[in-house]
Amino acid sequence: MGSSTDLHKTEEHQKGGLVTEGGKRDLILAELEKLLESKPFRTSSRSRLFLRYVVLHSVNGQSEKLKERTIGIDVYQRVVDYATGDDPVVRVSAGEVRKRLEQYYFTAPLDTPVRIEIPLGSYTPEYHWAPLPIPVAESLSLELPDVQKTDSPDKEVTTPHRRSKSGLKLWGVLTGLLFAVGAMFTVAWVIEHRTSSSTQSVLHDFWAPALNSQHPILICLARPVVYRPKIDLYEKFSRTHPGTFTTEDQRDNQLLPLNPNEVIAWKDMEVYSGYGVAGGDVEAAVSISDLFTAMKKSHQLRIGNDYSFQDLRTSPSVIVGAFNNRWTLEMNSDLHFAFVWGVGIQEQGPSGRTWNFEGEPTQKNFVDYGLVTRLVNSKTGQFVVSVAGPSFAGTQTAGEFVSSSELLEQGLKSAPSDWRTKSFQLILKTMSSLV
Repeated sequence: MGSSTDLHKTEEHQKGGLVTEGGKRDLILAELEKLLESKPFRTSSRSRLFLRYVVLHSVNGQSEKLKERTIGIDVYQRVVDYATGDDPVVRVSAGEVRKRLEQYYFTAPLDTPVRIEIPLGSYTPEYHWAPLPIPVAESLSLELPDVQKTDSPDKEVTTPHRRSKSGLKLWGVLTGLLFAVGAMFTVAWVIEHRTSSSTQSVLHDFWAPALNSQHPILICLARPVVYRPKIDLYEKFSRTHPGTFTTEDQRDNQLLPLNPNEVIAWKDMEVYSGYGVAGGDVEAAVSISDLFTAMKKSHQLRIGNDYSFQDLRTSPSVIVGAFNNRWTLEMNSDLHFAFVWGVGIQEQGPSGRTWNFEGEPTQKNFVDYGLVTRLVNSKTGQFVVSVAGPSFAGTQTAGEFVSSSELLEQGLKSAPSDWRTKSFQLILKTMSSLV
């Protein structure tokens, strides 16, 4: 991401140390007990011992106890002069605890008052405090006026194609279907992508409500649950295939070629919480982050459970991804164009037209669609833009579109003159050919 990206969270952050405030101390200890009894921790005595030790000594202000050798001696009964370089028990345990903490907080309630983290390179816990409780019944829904069709004629725009970052050629034409009422208008189109050297005014106007905010813009991505085989399965395969899957790099980047008829039990799988961000989401987020960096606008990247409804109420945001992002689905559910599982993008109303990806990304005639939703004043009370598609290519396309002055200028040529003050949706089509 760009160098000016602000990654500091709006929640209160507290490094480990003596906690003298009684209320906070009690909350930390209560959260510790919840963690120790949770599914990720209850089956690992080594992780439970490590977490309890470092948290208790942290809140008591005993930082001298949070050293690798001391932990090895106190927790794992190593001799006083044991060689930490040869015996990585503390480092391995810390890594396991970090993974288990991620697993726990991935599904923890959004209103958890404090989150405990063991940062990389340290054994001193850090405590992240939620700014405000989030009402359980509150959800992100939208109430917008009914959309009615105007008599806008079909139009067509053609531009040279370019090669995208993913190696796909993207092209298209602009089609009619213009809707307009009061505070919202909707456009569906197919448009080609190309590089931009034109004026930045349209791009600035599109993002003006966010750029004028005193708060940083949140770029919000989802992190779906990802499972992978436990280490035992890799080791079993490695015993009959020496030299394979002996390192984490191999396990992360190579397919495990098990016999298709081999039976695997659910206990052989584990949640792999460090992974799961979709490629198209990343491409879109990079394009948008680069734009905000060029505009010198502070922004924060939020992934998975690292943002909440409360965050969306306090800052303008860009919500990336479709079916993997709960906020996209809720935000679009009552709009003219919405995401419907198994259908793709569906037009609400009598026509019920749909747009979904066609073919496979590895095929020459792969087609996908992106949906851009711009809400000047959503129910969060903040400016919100959603970029999403039924598959990765549509999301990437939507992200590149809202980052390009030239594409926005072409796409909004037929929009009402006061579009800058309105909410609207755009459907984009992307076609690919292998190169």
